[in-house]
Amino acid sequence: MSARPVSTYLALDKAYHSQFNDVTDDFRSVGNMTLLPIKTKIRGPAPHLADQASEDIIDEALNLFRANCLFRNFEIKGGADRVLIYLILFISDCLTKLTKNPPKGEAVKQLTTLALNNFAIPGDPTFPLNAMYATPADRADGDALRQYLQQLRQELAIRLVERVYVDGKPSKWWMCFQKRKFMNLSL
Repeated sequence: MSARPVSTYLALDKAYHSQFNDVTDDFRSVGNMTLLPIKTKIRGPAPHLADQASEDIIDEALNLFRANCLFRNFEIKGGADRVLIYLILFISDCLTKLTKNPPKGEAVKQLTTLALNNFAIPGDPTFPLNAMYATPADRADGDALRQYLQQLRQELAIRLVERVYVDGKPSKWWMCFQKRKFMNLSL
């Protein structure tokens, strides 16, 4: 039996960051969050992703959720990481909402309602991450950020149900993360 290389152990102690941190200069920033393009049919301010086959920030959040939710600390390396953190926290809220293992149709309704519910944005007194997020510069930026986050939440809810529900019931490999809190926070 061979020993694992040292690089494998090093990778286990660091959270995964967004690959979109390198391209944030190409997109609008509000506060210190980057409004990244997404693949969606839901109307909103998010730029549309030109290549529908490529991964967007929502795919990345879904792919990195299970690995990143195990970490209590996360070093922010850019505006895309702030979007990733927000999405990971929203995924946690969604999984918590599915604790009673509702059927797929009911899960879609519950998560869509959660996505559309009133929520706090950076700068609001009830936003849990105000220390890490900048307040939007003015009311127009705040409205744009709220619309962007709502669009992200709606699209994420749809895609999460597709990933979690396998054979008509929730996958235990997703549901086992219901009680995990990324950075010990929740939205």
